[in-house]
Amino acid sequence: MRVALPVPTSEFDPTEAAIPWAVLRAAGVEVVFATPDGERASADDRMLSGRGLGPWRPFLRTNSVARAAYSQLAKSDEFRHPISYRELDSLHADGILFPGGHAPGMKPYLESTVLQGIAARYVLDDRPVGAICHGVIVLARSGALQGRTVTALTRSMELTAWGMTGMWLGRYYRTYPETVQAEVGRAVGSAGRFREGPFAVLRDSPDNLGRGFTVVDRNLVTARWPGDAHRFASDFLTVLKGA
Repeated sequence: MRVALPVPTSEFDPTEAAIPWAVLRAAGVEVVFATPDGERASADDRMLSGRGLGPWRPFLRTNSVARAAYSQLAKSDEFRHPISYRELDSLHADGILFPGGHAPGMKPYLESTVLQGIAARYVLDDRPVGAICHGVIVLARSGALQGRTVTALTRSMELTAWGMTGMWLGRYYRTYPETVQAEVGRAVGSAGRFREGPFAVLRDSPDNLGRGFTVVDRNLVTARWPGDAHRFASDFLTVLKGA
């Protein structure tokens, strides 16, 4: 089996890419990374180092499990040699995953019409599609979420992180003026549903998937934040195996 995993050239969330990669690789799934122009990518260094997160560093920084996974990811051949977004059309992958992130470097990824078109084709072809946090915006902008039941970064989570750090980081946690929940909620339409899930404080882990929250709607698996990443990866793998 083969899964495509597009990311921006910089500032994607390390947990949301590295944990699914690690889970898929352990299951023997080939993962193919893609960037806008086929250049090697790098994750959001602030999330890895905790730089500038102030007193909230222990809570907001990527945890040790995900940092270790990202360290292995960064050394992998597939990550070091990505293809371009346009090459995804000829990849013939069995599924696709859209990680998130909130820093300015995410915008070329979130606003890529090429990627949005590819996302729509995967959804409409009933191939397994996973998206977490801001990654769900790619699906929302593809027009393929009408009538679907999904989750994504919730308004309360987004505004809480912004409120905790806005005094010294400005709008770092606000990628767009509109919240992710507002945009995704509008994209599913009146026939769809946005599920917020319980407010999360603790992150999930390989041994405690119950802390995570995901929504599975047929071929579509969505999640909210890095704290859902292990359950998200596990549920996506289940959908992939059953496809």
